[in-house]
Amino acid sequence: MSKRGKLETDGGDGLGQNPFGALSGLDLPQGQATQTPQSDSVSPAKQQSKSKNRGRVDIKRSTAGRGGKTVTLISGFTGIGLPEKDKLAKKMRNVCGCGGTVKDGQIEIQGDKREQIAAILIDAGFRPVMAGG
Repeated sequence: MSKRGKLETDGGDGLGQNPFGALSGLDLPQGQATQTPQSDSVSPAKQQSKSKNRGRVDIKRSTAGRGGKTVTLISGFTGIGLPEKDKLAKKMRNVCGCGGTVKDGQIEIQGDKREQIAAILIDAGFRPVMAGG
């Protein structure tokens, strides 16, 4: 070591032995070097989940019982739990720039945002259907 406490980087002594040297005489099969492409392609598992039809979902506009305020109701989810509904609701709120919640198995988004919500549901693999007013 030098005076200032720095380590020398000139290479120093070798390791003394190769830790993989004993494997060379065992007649092991040669591995193939596979390199996965680093492109923006979607993994097969994610591609299947997006292309898979997850069922029909109804998108309704409603004002009943809300003092004349319009909300967009998304209902008819099958095979989807509360955590995934919360995730979808959060994504919808962020994209639409408004409030919303999950209530009684339905997602409620403030305002008439049916077109934006339909695009989000299509990306998630659902088949949105506009119902009512």
